[in-house]
Amino acid sequence: MGGLNDSVVTEIVLLALSCSWEKKLFLILICSLLYLGVILGNLFILFLVIFDSHLHSPMYFLLANLSLIDVGLSSTTVPKIITDLLNEYKVISFQSCMTQICFIHIIGGVEMVLLIAMAFDRCTAICKPLHYLNIMNPKICVSFVITGWVTGVIHAMSQFLFVINLPFCGPNKVDSFYCDFPKIIKLACTDAAKFEFIVTANSGFMSMGTFFLLILSYSFILITVWKRSSGELSKAFVTLSAHITVVFLFFTPCMFLYVWPSPPPSIDKNLFVVDFAITPVLNPVIYTLRNKDIKLSIKRLHKRISNSKFC
Repeated sequence: MGGLNDSVVTEIVLLALSCSWEKKLFLILICSLLYLGVILGNLFILFLVIFDSHLHSPMYFLLANLSLIDVGLSSTTVPKIITDLLNEYKVISFQSCMTQICFIHIIGGVEMVLLIAMAFDRCTAICKPLHYLNIMNPKICVSFVITGWVTGVIHAMSQFLFVINLPFCGPNKVDSFYCDFPKIIKLACTDAAKFEFIVTANSGFMSMGTFFLLILSYSFILITVWKRSSGELSKAFVTLSAHITVVFLFFTPCMFLYVWPSPPPSIDKNLFVVDFAITPVLNPVIYTLRNKDIKLSIKRLHKRISNSKFC
């Protein structure tokens, strides 16, 4: 098989979407509410950062990009699931399936780099406060974002280029809500073991490596603070708790899906909901719950709206 158009398989059947009407209505309601929360919550953060000059700092620049990425990550799968649940035939074309996979891995790669950038930002702010603005200058911040996109594209294309040339000659059913490399490789009419290993080595190593790097970074920050003053440790932990929570929410499903490439379908479906719907909708809540700057920005916005009503 020479490429995408040579494949005998023209569409993929998503078996996870075949269920009773009661369950379909439940899934439509849950997915719609979660997706609405993702859109409103993350775009609200983006709006605050863009229009409030008090939030024009490196940390909030990275947070705004993370919010945009979360919207993109959910948008690759959730709207398609909602429309499929409303339709009788739960299929996705082979080309659309490949496109969905590429966007998932590109956006996932960007998010990993952004989380590393945010850890570096907090490390610099806490460990080298006097040099913070010099180190985290606008050029460095933009470089982090560009690096994220380049990393995401390389990560996705390095897997896509060999998967697209596999022979797909018959089986086309996937017990999942969406397309992904480990699931599609199993449909190939060839020995999939070595290709599954490549995916595990690529996505699995990238997920685990980034996760442990982030945990080590935040541990280093907490140890540094503890050595300076044990009384400041609790304050630093509160500051970093949002970042650490997001790291665990994002990477736990990734490591299960790619380090353990053949999880039971029930676990795979639950991890999908966490990774593509719950984590993106929780991120705005987590970052605003204990963030004084965001709370003050919301108060300023409310004050402006109230004042404009009386003008």
